Amino acid sequence: MDPPLVIDPELRERLDRALLALGRLDSISTILPSPDLFLYGYVRKEAVLSSQIEGTRSSLSDLLLFELDEAPGVLVADAAEVSRYVAALEHGLERIRGGFPLSNRLVREIHGVLLARGRGAQKTPGEFRRTQNWLGSTRPGNATFVPPPADRVTECMGALERWLHDDPERTPVLLKAACAHVQFETIHPFLDGNGRVGRLLITLILVVEGVLREPLLYLSLYLKRHRKTYYDLLQRVRADGDWEAWVAFFADGVRETAEEAIATAKRIEDLFRKDEARLLKLGRRAASASLIFDALKSSPVRSAKSLTPLTGLSVPTINTMLDALAHLRIVREITGRKRNRVYRYEAYVKLLSEGTEPL
Repeated sequence: MDPPLVIDPELRERLDRALLALGRLDSISTILPSPDLFLYGYVRKEAVLSSQIEGTRSSLSDLLLFELDEAPGVLVADAAEVSRYVAALEHGLERIRGGFPLSNRLVREIHGVLLARGRGAQKTPGEFRRTQNWLGSTRPGNATFVPPPADRVTECMGALERWLHDDPERTPVLLKAACAHVQFETIHPFLDGNGRVGRLLITLILVVEGVLREPLLYLSLYLKRHRKTYYDLLQRVRADGDWEAWVAFFADGVRETAEEAIATAKRIEDLFRKDEARLLKLGRRAASASLIFDALKSSPVRSAKSLTPLTGLSVPTINTMLDALAHLRIVREITGRKRNRVYRYEAYVKLLSEGTEPL
């Protein structure tokens, strides 16, 4: 695999600007006081967005409720599917940080986690396809795109793996991520889940190559906003060999999304600071409220039961403090129940949810 790219000065500048924005985004993990808080939310935002591109209707709030196992009114099947995306990304990162190479074996493992349960569980999770697939119609004869035959998948994926490992030569990281995504989607090696795995591959490449220490880029926001262009450009590479248009689009998306993620992090930090100051209005109760507030920063949808081991407070005290936070309009109770109530840190969830409204 060796994409025939012509990198003119304009395209080079777009790639450079994207790489610079990624460097600024990566600095969040060293500059901000609580980078794990952003990682939690950003990973879930990417999971929601990437899944929405494939047709799920789950919102970020649905996912957070599902993970809490307190999901009144949630589209459970969709939320479970998004949750599998989070698990697949975490599995891939854990394996890479343990020294395992970015390889076809790891890609199959990630696919196996992604489709372990739910709608894709019957589509041979963790295995390359053994039958023909196609895109855009009911049969190969009139399909928009027909990927390679099943008996060529292993060969094609082997070539992609070697190229990811800089064989025959080193490829700059953003070009590698951009071109690998197209090639993966073109091979379409699985019966289901190719789009999500292909977008996961972008994140893993950026982490493996050392551009991002943590998966803070939610590129699927840009791909969702420009969904038609995204699919059109993938097809233009396949049909016309127009790699340059795709790489320019990809570079612009990386830059725009990275800059937006940086701005969102600053807004979240400002929000936390302002709301922490508001806790002082609670007087002697502020210390207990602060324990609950810290837990809500790490996961903004909580029940009293889930807060008990995190804060060391009793359930009655937690309920009293949650009511106090609701009075300050920091949290809102979202079930309408008198028992087993669930609270959401409204402003925080609203910030994280920007752009994640279902299609």
